[in-house]
Amino acid sequence: MATDYATLKKGGFMRQKQKDHFSLRIASVGGQINAEQLEAITKVAREYGHGYIHLTSRQGIEIPFIKLEDIDEVKAALAEGGAVPGVCGPRVRTITACQGSEVCPNGCIETENLAKELSERYFGKELPHKFKLGVTGCHNNCLKAEENDIGIKGAVKVSWKQDACIDCGICKKVCKPGAIKIEDGKITVDQEKCDYCGKCAFSCPTDAYDTRPGYEISFGGLFGNNINKGESIVPFVEDKETLFRICDAAIEFFSEHAKPGERFKFTIDRIGKDKLDEKIWKAYNNEE
Repeated sequence: MATDYATLKKGGFMRQKQKDHFSLRIASVGGQINAEQLEAITKVAREYGHGYIHLTSRQGIEIPFIKLEDIDEVKAALAEGGAVPGVCGPRVRTITACQGSEVCPNGCIETENLAKELSERYFGKELPHKFKLGVTGCHNNCLKAEENDIGIKGAVKVSWKQDACIDCGICKKVCKPGAIKIEDGKITVDQEKCDYCGKCAFSCPTDAYDTRPGYEISFGGLFGNNINKGESIVPFVEDKETLFRICDAAIEFFSEHAKPGERFKFTIDRIGKDKLDEKIWKAYNNEE
């Protein structure tokens, strides 16, 4: 029987140069792999591979040199530790994420659970070509959100609390866009200039700012043979429900309009960014 390479690739087994050998991609969400899964991965790499793993550029683990004849045994060995193969090909890929506000002092949003929710909603969805989502917790942008087909960046809206302020001026010093003004001991935040980075609130020694976390979303990022920085369409998004509606709309647009083998960026260019803008704004405003 002929080997069904397309099905193997869909299940995370990518052909190597060496005949009947595969590099196996392991499923992960937001860069998280637990110790039990690591033990199973180590066992497979040692017993069925060449004793090492490869860390991909998108927070993934691959085990090279898996033999065709061992694939079923490898799946079973991984399953014992709760690890499963990932996906390749024309579908939604691994959701990447930084550690976010649960760990990072710069984090504007919680990212681990968000990445899990996005993965449960989209991971492995069949599409005309691969589709990548990435979540970065703040404007330091460690995950390079704009490189993704959909990039999600953590942000916060701030409002000054006069009673808690000691007029130290630190917030104004750290505000790179120059959105903060201090006059007669009172602070104003120019919302037109504010980029929602939250540095003013995070640096304040007396917590004189209320913060409201949210999301900034970019579309059409690309980093490969062609490079494109994803662009925003709608302003600051304040809730997950709206975020998911927007992601649904973008993926639906790609599914409906893309040609086989065409990345999201080129679908937008061919169909027209105005058409995507219209669909995303409707999702943002919760319009049918």
